[in-house]
Amino acid sequence: MGWFWDSSSNKESSDSPNNDPLGKLDPTLREFLKKESPIKYTASEAQATPPPPPEPPKSYTDQLNLSQQPPSQQSSGHSSESSVPRESLYQDGRYAHLWKTYRPLLEIENATKSDQDKLLDILQGYKERKAQVGRAALENCALEHWEVNDCFRNGGWKARMTMCRAENKQLERCYMMQARFLKALGYLSTFERPAELDEKIQMHADTLYHRMLDQERAIEAAKAAGEPIPSFPPILPSSTDKDFSTTSPTSTTTTSTSKALITADQLPPKTQALLKKRVEGLSPKEREVEEKAIVAEIAAGARLGIQIGEMYQETDKAKKERREQGKQTVGDQISSWFGW
Repeated sequence: MGWFWDSSSNKESSDSPNNDPLGKLDPTLREFLKKESPIKYTASEAQATPPPPPEPPKSYTDQLNLSQQPPSQQSSGHSSESSVPRESLYQDGRYAHLWKTYRPLLEIENATKSDQDKLLDILQGYKERKAQVGRAALENCALEHWEVNDCFRNGGWKARMTMCRAENKQLERCYMMQARFLKALGYLSTFERPAELDEKIQMHADTLYHRMLDQERAIEAAKAAGEPIPSFPPILPSSTDKDFSTTSPTSTTTTSTSKALITADQLPPKTQALLKKRVEGLSPKEREVEEKAIVAEIAAGARLGIQIGEMYQETDKAKKERREQGKQTVGDQISSWFGW
């Protein structure tokens, strides 16, 4: 077999197609390739089949498999969303086997907290709530605060000599009254409420404060004109207080705490004397708001005591279960000696 030389005529080689890659091969070699090759090749197929077009470059989302999925895949992805927690970056169900034993950090910290840590958390939450009352009152008194700053910067010599006493007095009264309104409306309660409800209480407190100022101006104008003093309804009706303080969608102890709240008459005499001093020298409107704020503070303190009592009850229940199961710790044994 002459595979290494050309045994065909020049005419046969000239008749072969120019674009046929096997056209210049020896005929005997071509016959051998047709017999032995599993794929049958013809020159007509090579001419008819155009080369495939180049693929467009893949985008970044295609490389990360983030392109839009068909409806069937989307439905399957939504069904598998429950298998992975929200902390996962892949909500389509990927790596679900790695998330089976996952526990949030907050859950782990709560499970490993001691009784002292739980008590500190409750007290810290109450202190933080009192600090939030002050911050909300300052936000409502932003205009009065701006007037004080403007007085020190652009005020006359008389205002500067008196250290802007009138503006500071107005700001101090605004802060005190706004804090009283916030407490009276239930802003001090330790219930876990959404931020929208807190903002609603804050805006309503600002509305009530300016309503009180309008009533005072109307009374002063009537006195100056010698007209009878107009009468106004109470600034804080009982229904307004209930709408904000007792409705809590996330609280599970609303009914139990509302029944267990104490009144001012049930407080010790020393505490009652301190509360009476707080309302001395106040105008009727201010006295009304301050009394409601005192009631709200008493209610918040009662709720705090109930939370602490519930925490101790859960602790005693856990100790009892460990004692019955024979898993009593050294701390449980020491606390039983001292009757804790």
